[in-house]
Amino acid sequence: MHIDVNQLAEFLAANPFRVEGIFRYAKNPGVPHAEYTDSFPGFVFPLRGKTQFQFNGTPYIFSPGKVVHGGAKMKLAHTVFGKSNWEYILVLYQMNNFEHAGFSQQHFELLTGQSPRLVEILMRLWHAYNQRGGLSSFQAELLFRELLNEALLCVANRQNSNKSLPIFERISSYIHKYYDQSITVASLTEQNNINRNRLSYVFRRHAGVGPAEYVLNYRIKIAQKMLVTSNVPVQLIAQAVGITDPFYFSRVFKKRVGISPTQYRGKFINNPYSFQQASIHI
Repeated sequence: MHIDVNQLAEFLAANPFRVEGIFRYAKNPGVPHAEYTDSFPGFVFPLRGKTQFQFNGTPYIFSPGKVVHGGAKMKLAHTVFGKSNWEYILVLYQMNNFEHAGFSQQHFELLTGQSPRLVEILMRLWHAYNQRGGLSSFQAELLFRELLNEALLCVANRQNSNKSLPIFERISSYIHKYYDQSITVASLTEQNNINRNRLSYVFRRHAGVGPAEYVLNYRIKIAQKMLVTSNVPVQLIAQAVGITDPFYFSRVFKKRVGISPTQYRGKFINNPYSFQQASIHI
C-alpha cells in the first residue's frame, strides 16, 4: 500500500530508531528465502532487476524507482520473474519505543522514481556499515537517516510534480498568448494566486528555467520566426514581442542565439524553414 510521506516523516522524527543490520541480496544468493520477515522491520532498496515478495499476502514488486517497507515477523512469499537478475539492499532497524511502533509494523511502498543521489547515499551506507569501528557505526546511523530523508523528498517531489503540471500548462499557455504584453513574475503570481517560490519550482520542474527566463526565451523564439518571415525592422520586432528597448533586445538575442538579429535574418531569410534548427526550444 502507499503511505502519507508527511505522516511517515513525523513518525520517524518523533520516535528514535537505530540500524540493526544491512544486507545485500541478489538472484540466487545461496540460501532459500525465509517464510517470515526478520524480527526487526526493514526498508528494501532495489538496485536492479525485478522480483516480487508478498508481506502477509500483499504483493510488492522490488524494482528500481521504489522503496518497500516490511514489518517484523510478517508472512513472506517470493515470486521470481523468469531468469532476470535482481539485486536489493535491506536495512533492518529497531524502534526504541515498542509501544509506539506505528508505521514500523506496516508494509508499504514509496514511489521515489529513479534517483542517482538516493543510490549514492545507499552505497555510502553499505560501505560504512561494513567497516569496523565506532566512527563507521556512527556514520552508518547518520547515513540511514539521510537515506530516508532523500527517499521521502523524492516521493514528495514526484507528488508535487503531478500536481504542478496543470499550473504550468495554464500559465505557459497565458504566456504564449500574451507574450507581447507586460508580463512579470509579480503579475503571474498575483493572477494565479501562487507565491514566487512555488511559481519558480513549477517552471524549473517542467521547463528547466525560471518563469522570467521562460518568458524571455519565448519572446526570442517568436522574434526568430518574425525575422525570417517578414521584412519588419528589428526595432519593431522587438516591440512586437513585448521588449520595448531595442538595444536590450539585440543583446539578449545575441546571448541566446549566438548572433545578432540582423545577422540571423541575413543567414536564414532565404531559407525560412531551416531556422527552426537554430531556434530556441521552449
